[in-house]
Order: sequence, then C-alpha cells, then structure tokens
Amino acid sequence: MFSTPDFVPRLVTARLMLRGFTEADLDAYAAMQADPEVMRHLGAGPAAGKPRTRDETWTGMAVLMGQWALKGYGCFALEERATGRFLGRAGILHLAGWPEPELAYALARDAWGKGFATEACRAALDWAWTHVPAERIVSFIKRENTASARVAARLGGVREGPFELLGVPCDLWVYRRVPTALA
Repeated sequence: MFSTPDFVPRLVTARLMLRGFTEADLDAYAAMQADPEVMRHLGAGPAAGKPRTRDETWTGMAVLMGQWALKGYGCFALEERATGRFLGRAGILHLAGWPEPELAYALARDAWGKGFATEACRAALDWAWTHVPAERIVSFIKRENTASARVAARLGGVREGPFELLGVPCDLWVYRRVPTALA
C-alpha cells in the first residue's frame, strides 16, 4: 500500500488530520458511500442522491486524487486524530462541468452532529484562500439539507439563491475572499 502522496498537503486541526486519500481508505469510504442516508444529499447529474458501489467509490477516490495533480487543490480524506478512524472527506471540489470551485464535504453517518464538518471545512477553506486562484468559493447545497446550510452559515457563507447544478436543484452558498489589510 502507498502512503499519502506528497503533492497533497496535510492539515491538522484540534481533532482532525486532513490528508490525501490512500488505498487503505477504500473500505471505510466505500461503506460510507454505500449508505443511502449519507448519499441522499450528495452528487449531481444522474447519480445524484444514489449510493455508490465499491468500484464506483474507487473511481471517485481516483478522481479526487487526480484533481490534486491537475489543479493543485482538491478534497482531503478526514481522519480522526485520536483514533486514526476515517471520517469522510472535505475540501475544494472543482470537477469538469462545475461552474466554480466548491467547498464540499461528506461524513460517515456516525460522525454527524459532532462539529467535524465545520472543523474540517474551516481548515480547508482557510487553506484554499492561499492556494486556490478564485475570488469566491461556493457550496451547492440541496434545499432540504438544512444541516449543511447551517455549516455553510457558520463558515461565513451567504445564501445567494436557487441554483441548478447539472440538473439538480440546490441553493448556492458563497464564501468570499476577505481582503487583507494593506501595510
């Protein structure tokens, strides 16, 4: 098995390690993506809201890692520091067909409601402002996903209005680069 590639940075928060995916993450990530409750608010296009197979999860991991190689930013695997347990993913998703870089995340159901999403997304967003060449980063949040809307608001996101991402209705939440003070 390979370790996390050097081109993916490691970010450390109070409770989390944000790092690149490794082959060792496949079982836990596949279990998470097979959970219909986890997947019901995720995805766009024909696969929106549907659980993924192990093979689809493997391909998805390859896409997430490939984005790092192609763009220099992407989604991190989330690991609980205290236990080493895989919790999900968070970071900047900017796939072909995506109109703008998206702050996106997904957590295994047993990690919900513990503040991990906010903690991971805050770290990823802070990192992104110095590494992603965009004046704004967005989140495409399905309207019924009130938990993710609360996370976006806690992170300073502003709901800009309704949006359609690859045929899926959602709300567009916007995070803007905060100007730095001039010396």
